[in-house]
Amino acid sequence: MSATTAIPLNNKKTINGWAMFDWANSAFALVITAAIFPGYFETVTDSVIDFGVIELENTAVFAYATSISYLIITLLSPLLSGIADYGGKRKFFLRVFTTMGSLACLSLFFFDSMSHLAIGIIGYILAMIGFAGGLVFYNSYLPEIATEDQYDRISAKGFAYGYVGSILLLCINLFVIMKPEVFGLSSDGYLPIRIAFLTVGIWWIGFAQIAFRRLPDDSDEKPTENLIAKGMAELKKVWQQVKHMTALKTFLGAFFCISAGAQTVIFLASIFGKKELGFETTELITIILLLQVIGILGAYFFSWLSGKKGNIFALIIISAIFVAICLAAYFVTVKSQFYIIAACVGLVMGGVQSLSRSTYSKLIPANTKDVTSYFSFYDVLEKIAIVVGTSTFGVINQITGGMRNSIVTLSLFFIVGIFFLSKVKMQKA
Repeated sequence: MSATTAIPLNNKKTINGWAMFDWANSAFALVITAAIFPGYFETVTDSVIDFGVIELENTAVFAYATSISYLIITLLSPLLSGIADYGGKRKFFLRVFTTMGSLACLSLFFFDSMSHLAIGIIGYILAMIGFAGGLVFYNSYLPEIATEDQYDRISAKGFAYGYVGSILLLCINLFVIMKPEVFGLSSDGYLPIRIAFLTVGIWWIGFAQIAFRRLPDDSDEKPTENLIAKGMAELKKVWQQVKHMTALKTFLGAFFCISAGAQTVIFLASIFGKKELGFETTELITIILLLQVIGILGAYFFSWLSGKKGNIFALIIISAIFVAICLAAYFVTVKSQFYIIAACVGLVMGGVQSLSRSTYSKLIPANTKDVTSYFSFYDVLEKIAIVVGTSTFGVINQITGGMRNSIVTLSLFFIVGIFFLSKVKMQKA
């Protein structure tokens, strides 16, 4: 089994470099998937889009585009990460997906009307694949650069870097959108918003170079076996091990359900506010900024809570708050109520991602050589969950003609997740 070049654990420069990748790619997660693109997509497309053989609500189309992107990466990631683990090509694939994602972001600049709908959908899907694919390899570095007692703190640090960096870029974009004349731009049309898509692509690929320089290099060892066959064999071996790890297997069941609900809420909250409550782009950006600031505090708060009461207790509290969010969203009728719900989403958003990653790191076998394959299993499960969650949202939206019923349905995922979490006993596998 090839591995990355060995480096000292808990090295400050390496850890900061790892966190800087979150700074780089979180700009996409915030500006494209949450703050600007969902509402922009709803604005520039017809409320009902005719695909010839079927007519779909534009909000359902957006949900399905998210599902398609994660379905594709679900099919790719176990193979790629298995190959990366055996062939020592973790950084190589991190570069490939980062480059693809950033270039796809740049292409969204040309999505300015229904006549360029294909550019919008395909560009969004490819950018999502680049973002999600890169995370397979990024997450797998954590056990390679830190000791277990530092997982929670460093994982939270990565998300905090991501929040700060993405908030900074979003503030810049907000200023350009609100004051286009300062930059010699017309206030008419969508040009200031489309320029935001350009900035994300440049920001992403630019700051990622810091991580590429500081993370351990790929192994120079040349594999003698077929990488595809070996990669699949590695994943099969991991699955055979997971089947006999009760705590890990139960946690993954909880993680699947919680991810299906949480990621769908994060992806579609903005378009919900736009469609159901009539929020303008600048208002949505303000909400997302609020959400991100609270998210920084939430990530550290739940890291502290997990230290006091344990990871599982903290995740149960987070899931219960998500249930309340989904139920409350159904009854929202005025914008002020939505601000309160957004604040609650921000509180739990960072915590659920950070703690899920660190909890899984604690449950995988100590000193395993199959780190990337284990995290591939984790990421594949999350991506399948997103496919299930966003598809469920889209189907219910299409059937009922509204998004409120879709939101309520998501609460069921969290309830089942809480049940699984209550069965997990935290001890090293």
